[in-house]
Amino acid sequence: MKCPFCGKENTRVIDSRPADDNSSIRRRRQCDECSKRFTTYEKVETIPLVVIKKDNNREPYDRSKIEAGVFRSCHKRPISVDTITKLVDEIENTVFNLEEKEVPSFKIGEIVMDKLKELDAVAYVRFASVYREFKDVNTFMNELKKILDHDHK
Repeated sequence: MKCPFCGKENTRVIDSRPADDNSSIRRRRQCDECSKRFTTYEKVETIPLVVIKKDNNREPYDRSKIEAGVFRSCHKRPISVDTITKLVDEIENTVFNLEEKEVPSFKIGEIVMDKLKELDAVAYVRFASVYREFKDVNTFMNELKKILDHDHK
């Protein structure tokens, strides 16, 4: 395993334990060159998942795209990196539990929105505004009204 700090390949495992969700192994590693420590996660390889985009093109599932969207939505919100990582894990588990070989991107987007709505209303609206491509202020306001109506019930 390459050290993320110095790029050398001389690293060793100094601790292994199941991750919180019990679906992966958390490993603490130390670089023999620069002595810095870092964490890796080992997961069981799952069936390759293909995402069907809006234009019907297909591409391999890429967790980093979900992470990037969630991180952007949570920017400057009081949400820890650990919470975001757990949220992305939940989203990913939900997607893989569909047990489909091909999943439309809109289905993944809806799962992300459901999870963000539970976590933080501002992050949810940010994600929804990009994902749903709000064309004008009225559609944006309608989405906000839905959230406010839901919160007051």
